[in-house]
Amino acid sequence: MANWEYKVISSGKGGFASPALMEKFINDLGQEQWEIINFHTAPDNPLAFTGLARRPVMRDWTLEDAAAAAARAETDKLRLEFEAKFKAVTTGAPAPAEEQPETLIEEKAAADDGFRRPKDTERDGDPDAPEGDWDKLAAEDELPTFFDALKPHMRQNQRGPGKSVGVDFLAKKWKMEEAEIRGALVECGLPIPADENAQPVYVEYDGDLYWVNINRRGETWINTREKPDPVFRIVAGTPVAAEDAPVNPTPLPAPRRDEQPREPRQERQPREPRPEPSRQEPREPAGPQTLLAKIRGMMRRNRRGHGWSGSFPYLTKALKLDEAALLASLGEFGLRLEGGAEPVLAEENGFTYWLNRNQRGEIWINAEEKREDRGQRTEDGGQSAEPAAPVEVKTLPPENILTAVRLLMAPKKRGEGVTAPVAELAAKLEKSDGQVLALLASTGLRLPESPKAKPTFAEHGGEIYWLNANAKGQVWLNAKQSAATKKSRAKKSGG
Repeated sequence: MANWEYKVISSGKGGFASPALMEKFINDLGQEQWEIINFHTAPDNPLAFTGLARRPVMRDWTLEDAAAAAARAETDKLRLEFEAKFKAVTTGAPAPAEEQPETLIEEKAAADDGFRRPKDTERDGDPDAPEGDWDKLAAEDELPTFFDALKPHMRQNQRGPGKSVGVDFLAKKWKMEEAEIRGALVECGLPIPADENAQPVYVEYDGDLYWVNINRRGETWINTREKPDPVFRIVAGTPVAAEDAPVNPTPLPAPRRDEQPREPRQERQPREPRPEPSRQEPREPAGPQTLLAKIRGMMRRNRRGHGWSGSFPYLTKALKLDEAALLASLGEFGLRLEGGAEPVLAEENGFTYWLNRNQRGEIWINAEEKREDRGQRTEDGGQSAEPAAPVEVKTLPPENILTAVRLLMAPKKRGEGVTAPVAELAAKLEKSDGQVLALLASTGLRLPESPKAKPTFAEHGGEIYWLNANAKGQVWLNAKQSAATKKSRAKKSGG
């Protein structure tokens, strides 16, 4: 009957790095005549498995085969002894001593007969056992590359394309020190960045890009993604001589975005005039532009209210002037900041201009279309064709602006106090929104820079006032009784 030797086969805890390595391992077992009789794969990793294999160690034994092998062995032994004695007689050398064989069948006879010596498999699982077939498989030429060994452990990035894996995770999986993995990264051309702000170094392997970064917690991560396909190639252009260059006006620098008021933006001129004369913006006269007309083209429409505005930080860069020089140039048109409670106005080409300073101390220039009276009311309620005389606008000192607007405010639908939109107050006071806001600013009221920012308060007549903007961008003025007024009234009612 046949004898068998058995062997436990295993891929190890982490499994093989690729299906090709697993296939080579199984093929090598087949070439060594191992037969797999039991095979189990891990549920979470098809490349990790354990199993049992066997192979025959000798053929079926029969008496005839044993006798024939013994006869051949004895014949070979007698022939060798005779040759040795014959050489001793002819040469005079002493004959070698006879050795008693341990068995009648020698290993040579077994090899000639096709038998293979049995192999000890008892210490296959012992890590201190001598090198065997499994150790040969783990030789350096059979191991996967560092990049191939990374792929089974990498996971999809939650932010951005590609995959990544932490060095601390690999150290636990591979049962290695983190310093060893970092050393392998450096040998593969991936240096460790100094901090989270350092520029990573990219390397390419098998069509993918790899790089290393450090996050805010100081953890080292290995990243990979597919190499993007190029969409263009660099070609140097031919310079054009100055005399062949087209004559075009120098484009203005692109305005930057900022908080309220927004940075100026150059208005796009319509191809055809709009049919409504009231909405058509007056065109600048042909010819050389004045400084105000040039600044008007750089201003951006206000997000809240009517008109346009532009900040001095932007205009000084665009006009290549410092703040003092720009103020001096605007002073030639009559514009200045020290105008008291009422801003100083200047008119040119149908536009009214004035200056103001915001909460951060920045100077802004504002502009809006000049309002003209379209007629005056007659006694019967109609409108006469003759234009009315200009209405004299009274200048309200800072302490009276809150008194004037308080009479125009209505109770809130929800909560205590009164409120009114600034646009409505400006219409009733026959002023622009910017002028009303400038007057309110003289009392200390400033519009918050954002909806969540804390507003500024001003107290007048036992009430506190503040400004806010709703989701639609409308500016509202609010007022309610102050805490001191409430306490005094409570004392009087209690007394």
